[in-house]
Amino acid sequence: MLRPLTRSQFDIFMCLSIVFGVVVADRLTKILFTEILSPGESLPIIRDVLHMTLVRNTGIAFGLFKDRGIVFIIIPIIAIILLVYNIFYYKYNDENLSRLYIISFSLILGGAIGNLVDRILYGYVIDFIDLQVWPVFNIADSAITIGAVLIAVKCIPRIEKK
Repeated sequence: MLRPLTRSQFDIFMCLSIVFGVVVADRLTKILFTEILSPGESLPIIRDVLHMTLVRNTGIAFGLFKDRGIVFIIIPIIAIILLVYNIFYYKYNDENLSRLYIISFSLILGGAIGNLVDRILYGYVIDFIDLQVWPVFNIADSAITIGAVLIAVKCIPRIEKK
């Protein structure tokens, strides 16, 4: 007979599912757009609002610090190790970590892994979502940003009404 999952087991299952989902969605979309677009080519989805533009990003966020090579492999590996440690530290010390934190850390971890795979395989990150007013980005970047925003929102103290 199957026993129901404990909260800790469910949290780990949820974390791994989110990480896996982000990595798979990121990989599949990058493969799709590298198959249908050439580097620099743009496909308008909603004219002047949303284009799919294939970019090879050798820098970090927004294309900053281009061509730093191994540095952008080492830094994400360190970040991934710290995120995994952080998640499991709370679980193994019987401290309940908010589900919002688990979701946020999982999104960031999945995004970091997705972009790290690109850096290891190609030496650059494949970006393709082009909002025309923002640097081109990808699913992994989106997951990292959403995770960071959720953590920031959770960390902002609530203003209580008197």
